[in-house]
Amino acid sequence: MNDFLTLPDAPRLTLENLTTPACLLGQPGDLVRISLTLEAGRIVDAPGIPIDMKGTMVFPTFVDMHTHLDKGHIWPRNPNPDGTFRGALTTVAADRAARWTAEDVRARMDFALRCAWAHGTGAIRTHLDSIPPQDAISFPVFREMREEWRGRIDLQASCLIGCDMAEMGGAFVRTADIVAEAGGVLGMVTYPVPDLTERLRAFFRLAKERGLAVDFHVDETGDASVATLREIARLVLESGFDAPVTVGHCCSLAVQPEAEALATLDLVAQAGLNVVSLPMCNMYLQDRATCRTPRWRGVTLVHEMKARGIPVAFASDNTRDPFYAYGDLDMVEVMREATRIAHLDHADSDWVKAFLTTPAAACGFAAPSLASGAPADLVICRARSWTELFARPQADRIVLRAGRQIERNLPDYAELDPLMS
Repeated sequence: MNDFLTLPDAPRLTLENLTTPACLLGQPGDLVRISLTLEAGRIVDAPGIPIDMKGTMVFPTFVDMHTHLDKGHIWPRNPNPDGTFRGALTTVAADRAARWTAEDVRARMDFALRCAWAHGTGAIRTHLDSIPPQDAISFPVFREMREEWRGRIDLQASCLIGCDMAEMGGAFVRTADIVAEAGGVLGMVTYPVPDLTERLRAFFRLAKERGLAVDFHVDETGDASVATLREIARLVLESGFDAPVTVGHCCSLAVQPEAEALATLDLVAQAGLNVVSLPMCNMYLQDRATCRTPRWRGVTLVHEMKARGIPVAFASDNTRDPFYAYGDLDMVEVMREATRIAHLDHADSDWVKAFLTTPAAACGFAAPSLASGAPADLVICRARSWTELFARPQADRIVLRAGRQIERNLPDYAELDPLMS
């Protein structure tokens, strides 16, 4: 679908009669009307050629802080056989072992980034499967892609390996060095293993020695007995680890006894952890069983977290791979679905920050902003209210980068056909 408006190419342009969340301007309330003047790629305080935007909604470009660019778009050649978490693990492992050459990873990453660019994303953190030798394949590709996309999408990478496979005195030290050389984030999946506490202590030591932030996949299960989040928070407090710590998923909290879950959240708040919820992927995977209707949504306790001052963000997670068959790195879709799934409507009026400034702060990206002097990197949707915004996919949105309207041509899936045979 074409953009609903083509903006004139003028040295100074004033977009009048825009609608935006008041919290993005540091103001109380819900939605407010504003004007923005664009000049030389930035927002400025000066009048320009006026354009009546008729109340359309404007946002700065979005931050997608939890993705898997290395896994993306392998579904056509290796679909999840039953839609379960176990099915996803085994299918991805087989595909990775057989197909993840540098050329394959690069082509799928580039395709995914072109999708994110067209949808209006300005920054992405991706997890990269890092079981050797994949770490030595994917991180160099990532570094190349980061340079190619510099000035368009800011990119970070976090390694990803299961806690039972991360031998802290062996190969994982080499992986940590690869991450450090790439200016990345040290990442790991946590689940119950007998020596988890010692593994976590060693993990934090590796990160601290290299000056790295950390990012965990945590408790992505409906098993209420799985509670590694509590141990992560406890050890952050015990060790005094002071680099940013992000925990993603945290699904089992939602099925634990209330008092136990809330006590864990008190620890998380005290430890200063950042949380990222991945509602679309977790709804797809969690509580799935043949011929049985799921009983819960898979989403974590985001309202209880926010009430404790825990920074909460939402992100895309997987796209068209065995962990999630759908998705397109579209943060407007993520915001729409998170609002529905987690009941963000009829709640605090500043939840929009969970897709913009909160993930930017957690990752250390430049904060998306509508303030004077900020880059004129904007997403404008043909909607004047939240209900209009979320009722439609906003496929005809306008995306401005450095004040110029970009061509929003999504790449054709047929491009990937040579990789799918």
